[in-house]
Amino acid sequence: MLHDRDRIFTNIYGFQDPGLKAAMKRGSWDGTKQLLEMGRDWIIDEMKASGLRGRGGAGFPTGLKWSFMPKVSDGRPHYLVVNADESEPGTAKDREIMRNDPQHLIEGCLIASFAMGANACYIYIRGEFVREREALQAAVDEAYAANLIGPKNVHGYPFDLYVHHGAGAYICGEETALLESLEGKKGMPRLKPPFPAAMGLYGAPTTVNNVESIAVAPTILRRGAAWFAGIGKPNNTGTKLFTISGHVERPCNVEEEMGIDFRELVERHCGGIRGGWDNLLAVIPGGSSVPLLPASQCQELSMDFDTLRNLKSGLGTAAVIVMDKSTDVIQAIARLAHFYKHESCGQCTPCREGTGWMWRVLTRMVRGEAQKREIDLLLDVTYQIEGHTICALGDAAAWPVQGLIRHFRPEIEKRIDEFTARSKEDVFLPTAAE
Repeated sequence: MLHDRDRIFTNIYGFQDPGLKAAMKRGSWDGTKQLLEMGRDWIIDEMKASGLRGRGGAGFPTGLKWSFMPKVSDGRPHYLVVNADESEPGTAKDREIMRNDPQHLIEGCLIASFAMGANACYIYIRGEFVREREALQAAVDEAYAANLIGPKNVHGYPFDLYVHHGAGAYICGEETALLESLEGKKGMPRLKPPFPAAMGLYGAPTTVNNVESIAVAPTILRRGAAWFAGIGKPNNTGTKLFTISGHVERPCNVEEEMGIDFRELVERHCGGIRGGWDNLLAVIPGGSSVPLLPASQCQELSMDFDTLRNLKSGLGTAAVIVMDKSTDVIQAIARLAHFYKHESCGQCTPCREGTGWMWRVLTRMVRGEAQKREIDLLLDVTYQIEGHTICALGDAAAWPVQGLIRHFRPEIEKRIDEFTARSKEDVFLPTAAE
């Protein structure tokens, strides 16, 4: 369990004033100039030593990602782009940072940009986040007014910050599609290489990071890499914002240590599973794009990247979706399949055609209107999609279906058997004589 003294986001619930003065009383912008004076290499080395892994889903080491940016400019500007396009179903953490603790993010943008030699940063915010954009823009305006950021700010490093409002496409959460959208083009992923660190926004070196990844950086640097690395588990260090939704007594966002036990997480912060622990059916541990886990694997489940990967799932964005035994698990995954069908940009054939195909088959399986051999056929299609697309949306669409078949094949077969039995009864139902 995380101690209160180790919490980074002390206003995540908005109980206090999110304004600049209140944020500074909570520790934001404390000694920022001294951190910059330590130099770019020191900042990146500290971020590496902290063990911070990207909080947007992939879990790539943040300090290592920052180090990929060119050390010396070739004449092109460098850019930092913050991915605030929080569109993963079940995820609701970044919006609370922007709404209630935005100065953490703004200060993090300045420090990260300095470390990568960028004088401009763009925060790309999800189209549906209207109130969040207004709150974030107000916070940016406050920082400009206080001369904390701007061309001639008090920190001595010219830096401009722009909030860009997207149009609400899930695909723009993929970093290169986000860059395309930011440039005013249709949001469709780019082929890689070249990677954004070599040729990103406007053809210039760019790093794209998640909101939470950037927002925790100032506190890590102030309190030291050793402090952050001492929380959690090896290779899965620090604090993490979890979004717990679904069939729990009190859905919530909560900052906890990486590697917390799943049962402790839901019972301590959410009041437990609706109907008690024995009523648990399955859990999607990291947002809709990761495979679900059955209750049998959740008894002693460490919520970290490596443990969940070894169980053929993932921590993702730490959006924990809890399903009790009242859930029609086949229908739940069919609904996710429809979401990915709708959000596919259509650029890659396996994703464009495969997402619709999976949804249509699952829709029939919900009713039991299928044949058992189609289960293996459906699984084979997921493997034809996975790893065969430009971006990871194809994988995100395939993995929930794979998880369903891996853990709930008997439920699918039972549904098919029940439909077949009803069909036979309908065919051979005797007709009363007139």
